[in-house]
Amino acid sequence: MKYLKIIAFTHKYVDLKDLGKFVICNEYLGSCIESVKTKFDIPEIFYLGTCNRVEFVFTAEQNLDDQFVKDFIQALNLPVSEDQLDTFVKQAAIYEDVEALNHLLRISCSLESLVVGEKEILAQLRKAYETCRVSGFTGDYLRLIMSRVVKTAKEVYTHTGIARKPISVVSLAYRKLRELKMCTNAKILIVGAGETNRNIAKYLKKHKYSNFVVFNRSLENAKTLSSELGGNAFSLEELKIYKEGFDVIITCTSATEPIISNEIYQSLLNGDTSGKVIVDLAVPNDTSPEVLEKNPVTFIEVHSLQEIANSNLKDRYDELVHAERIIDRNIEEFKPVLKQRRVEIAMREVPQRIKEIKENALTKIFVNEIEEMDDNSREVLGRIINYMEKKYISVPMVMAKDILIKNS
Repeated sequence: MKYLKIIAFTHKYVDLKDLGKFVICNEYLGSCIESVKTKFDIPEIFYLGTCNRVEFVFTAEQNLDDQFVKDFIQALNLPVSEDQLDTFVKQAAIYEDVEALNHLLRISCSLESLVVGEKEILAQLRKAYETCRVSGFTGDYLRLIMSRVVKTAKEVYTHTGIARKPISVVSLAYRKLRELKMCTNAKILIVGAGETNRNIAKYLKKHKYSNFVVFNRSLENAKTLSSELGGNAFSLEELKIYKEGFDVIITCTSATEPIISNEIYQSLLNGDTSGKVIVDLAVPNDTSPEVLEKNPVTFIEVHSLQEIANSNLKDRYDELVHAERIIDRNIEEFKPVLKQRRVEIAMREVPQRIKEIKENALTKIFVNEIEEMDDNSREVLGRIINYMEKKYISVPMVMAKDILIKNS
């Protein structure tokens, strides 16, 4: 791993609003990567860009000092002013050799993410590598590295509990709803068309719930969400006069006072006395306490869900030690694999060189002697030479691998 290098700009050291300066859109990715490849004679490279990190993973013989990083940033032609350049150089995280591999493995296992245990980063990493591979920016070395990265991440997600317990309030709320075993045609009123409600609605639609009505201050936004869900849309003002019944209310608005007063709730019930479900993900709650006091309601709210999320997050952090052991083991296992591959690459010319020696012997050096042989002798000689050719190709490669394994 002597030549593995990483230059990283992450949420740990760079303000997120500044991180956007390092994001390269697909339109310019090819020219940017080609620029640094040419300038620094980099054999292989790929670029990873997410909402909280930008990283350049590459192979190079140079040591990464401040001047290299500065020249690297300038070669990318990013919108970074001269005044900002020195600051960003100091904020860059540099990884080389085994430390670089360890960092890449930790990323893939989400140990370096804002939220530990979120699997999305592995998919993002694989896509980033594949984009640059297809463009011809990577080769055999990074192929081996990425193969080990994926293997390690899968082991961590399979053999530890780092990603098993949900820590998203939305996913926890959805799980609570699922535990109630509602039928898929239950009528669901969604109050508010913001990101939180859009996300939980996607969960519900994915699991075949289909009876949605959306209320929002902006009717246009309500219509956008309802069209995605195949439901109906109304303005928030119409909530107080809605009489079509419901089984569940999911609410999350930015209101500072309760949206669902007891008066509105009674109007929504329209004489129905059966128990209902309210999922209130707003802070402060959109549901008046009076609604809960005077009606049979199963109430799922953000504060209790957050407590579960915090507990689950602690459990995830407790799994870090197990994940790190898996990473350390994979690094040690990978070292001889990489050495073996180097031998294979270094010895690629052996078969061709042996064939050339064979042809030279048969057609030039011993051509007269061979012509004097009878057909049977020539056939036997051919079989002997072909047998020796195969052994001369395989034996040194096997011996070299054995030596490397023993020495490692």
